[in-house]
Amino acid sequence: MVRRPVAWIVAVVLFVEALGVAALNWFLGIVVDRQDMSLAGLDPHVMSTSSKIGGIVFGLYFAFCGLVALLVALRDRRPAGLGRILLISAAVVHGLLGAFAWGLMGWPEFLFMVVVLALIVLLLMTYDGQEAPAATEPQDSAPQDGPGTNGSPLTGPAAPTTP
Repeated sequence: MVRRPVAWIVAVVLFVEALGVAALNWFLGIVVDRQDMSLAGLDPHVMSTSSKIGGIVFGLYFAFCGLVALLVALRDRRPAGLGRILLISAAVVHGLLGAFAWGLMGWPEFLFMVVVLALIVLLLMTYDGQEAPAATEPQDSAPQDGPGTNGSPLTGPAAPTTP
């Protein structure tokens, strides 16, 4: 099956991306702090601090999404609840970042974002059809009398609808 390797790849990519985003924003914060320049009257120290905090927040977000993908890979079960919501939001974020990357940076960065988006969507879709096995009802070997006891429905088939 392709499910577990995709989950492992998504986990690794999201962890690497978390470190990359955090390191890039931290570096940009240091650059802004050392230049000691103002942008439209903003304090350079505030811009530096906000860049570092933003890097930490987005790094933790991508790391948490990577943790969800890692748990999916280890358990071989589909993500549920908050984990599924996090992976869907990470897919949306990568779609938006891909659109911005196309316009601002070029096609290699756009391609990277689309590949990560495709991997996350593939992770979500491969586990989508997997359901827990339903409990089967025990069947008696002796036939019973009465309507609906021989496996036929109590009501007739649904009437066809017209378009």
